[in-house]
Amino acid sequence: MWIAAVCLAAAAGTPGMARGQAEATQAVVLDQVVAVVNNQAILASDVEEEIRLAVLDPGRGGLGVLTRKRALQQLISRALIQQQIRQEDTQAAEPSQVEIDARVAEIRKELPACVHRNCASDEGWNAFLGAHDLTPERVDTYLRYRIQILRFIEQRFRQGIRISPKEIETYYHDTLLPQYAAGETIPALDKVAPRIEEILLQQQVNELFDDWLRNLRKQGDVEILDPALEPPENQGGTGEGDA
Repeated sequence: MWIAAVCLAAAAGTPGMARGQAEATQAVVLDQVVAVVNNQAILASDVEEEIRLAVLDPGRGGLGVLTRKRALQQLISRALIQQQIRQEDTQAAEPSQVEIDARVAEIRKELPACVHRNCASDEGWNAFLGAHDLTPERVDTYLRYRIQILRFIEQRFRQGIRISPKEIETYYHDTLLPQYAAGETIPALDKVAPRIEEILLQQQVNELFDDWLRNLRKQGDVEILDPALEPPENQGGTGEGDA
């Protein structure tokens, strides 16, 4: 299944059209459907964009570049969750623009990859987005979906789960601090503690969340059309532990 733009440049057949005769009919493939989730298409461009957006995820520190297989699994899981949210009409999960702006501000000030670019300044932020082929509008959309999904997950799975101050402190020292280069400004623990708690909460609910997603996959219709993006048969989970 292909989405293509076909540019026709056929010659007119007159002596004055020699240049046109040199241009054969061309088909330029712009995108490809790589998976379908309950009749919702996921495109190759979606996978590539998911990889670019991964730079905004502080939980990926030290994990390297997001692979295309992993990115597709995240997109499949996200599609299933969003379909479930719409089905249940969970209006409370919709974040406000104020919340999205606040999350962008946190990223610009605290994300290690962003600190390297001095994203606290508009010039640095724009340079960071340009380097990763992102736009402010796309970042807002991504964060809106992310906040919405995290709220939905919390409503379903958070009950009874508590993150201790000791766990937050350990993550801060062992995972976050090593991501900063010598001489860079490191945010204080109390400033990033809420964000660390969110990351640890996501990790805690992964097992319950994966079981729920596996059931959604069994009940739904998920088809991967690109064999190169098929996950290994022995791969556990759903690939969307961080939504």
